[in-house]
Amino acid sequence: MTEATSFSLKSPVSTLFAVLLIVAGMCLSGSASAQSDGLSTRQGDYILAVVNQELVTAAEVDQRIAAARAASRGQQLPPIGELRQQALDSLIEERVLVTYARTSGIKIEDSELDRAVANVAAQNQITGQQLRQRLQQEGITYERFRNSLRDQLMVERVREREVQGRVRISDSDVENWLEEKRRELKGQTILDIAQILIRVPDGASPSLVAERKARAEEALARLAAGDPFELVVKQYSDDASTREQGGRFGPRSIDRLPDLFVQAVANLNVGQRTQELVRSGAGFHILKVSERSETSGFAVTQTRARHILLRLSPQLSRDAVVRRLQEFKRQIESGRQSFEQLAKENSEDGSAAQGGDLGWASPGTFVPEFEQVMNTLPLAGISEPVVSRFGVHLIQVLERRNQALDVKQQRVLARNALREQKFEEAYLEWIAELRARAYIELREAAQ
Repeated sequence: MTEATSFSLKSPVSTLFAVLLIVAGMCLSGSASAQSDGLSTRQGDYILAVVNQELVTAAEVDQRIAAARAASRGQQLPPIGELRQQALDSLIEERVLVTYARTSGIKIEDSELDRAVANVAAQNQITGQQLRQRLQQEGITYERFRNSLRDQLMVERVREREVQGRVRISDSDVENWLEEKRRELKGQTILDIAQILIRVPDGASPSLVAERKARAEEALARLAAGDPFELVVKQYSDDASTREQGGRFGPRSIDRLPDLFVQAVANLNVGQRTQELVRSGAGFHILKVSERSETSGFAVTQTRARHILLRLSPQLSRDAVVRRLQEFKRQIESGRQSFEQLAKENSEDGSAAQGGDLGWASPGTFVPEFEQVMNTLPLAGISEPVVSRFGVHLIQVLERRNQALDVKQQRVLARNALREQKFEEAYLEWIAELRARAYIELREAAQ
């Protein structure tokens, strides 16, 4: 959903994040509405539109409005008439997409569908058997439920295939992008900083701040006495995400590091540390320069990360998916589960079989909302849940390296970045064409 001050069901971002589970038009908290093989609606329900051979009913519009109100979180909603029209338009658009996806030749493996069903059950905190019982109570057959999930997955696949094929990138586009990037990278400093962090909670009392500062000064004294930095990290640092790497964040260009850190180590050589404590909003830091280099030619910081992806659906709201991924994070950090195993068992992405490993990636490889969070993580750091157009991710950074790119790699990098920039415009053009070709009969305008 949009982060603007006003809330819309029909913004481009909302469209891209739209959940496309629509054959049954159902939700576990409500009854089934329209069916594609005939109208079977609740008392007082009626058809608003026929899209190809699919129906859109008034009850579905009401459900979409209720969901928008629940998700608005205090943002201003449009007037009810406009909101109803947005809801109707979004449902029509979803019907257009799913009917196209069914004829696209996309195949969804049963194993992938099984994972999606298992995630629905887990998000609703019920077993697979209880899910079947709940569906039966709602008048929804298990087969129809699986087919609806299959439709959603097909839509996502065909959207990526069709839209990516529409993105046109010229050689001049590539050269202009590379020239701009070369200017940005020229002479840029790459730093690998290690830290010892003594956390200070928000709103801490003066006595607690003094206690935390005393502990940080104790760590500083241990270093001054000759104790290895890595040893003091393990004994004192409160940053679990960097502790096992000796406090190191991994190589990063200085524009991807906090200004406070860059300024604090500006005059330090490799191997040197700050002699005084560095105070930030998180607490007290002791910083050490593990590596320093200057870029020469076209070089980028590459990241090897892994993720767990859970997709959204009417049965799996954004908040529910976020809560589940937060629980995964707690299990990993406590040692009860490994990231790799949770990814294999739960991730709804092609990387699941590799434990979520995405391999080495240059800047611009991933969607911006994913990449921005990934870039802030230290080595072995695990993110909070991150929402993208694909669903919600839990991200862990495994390695980083400063890599010089040859000419071919540079052009691949440029095309990946430009393709992502042009994706939304191409998507909107594609959906407009599909809608123009579809049979759409409006029975009654949303009031």
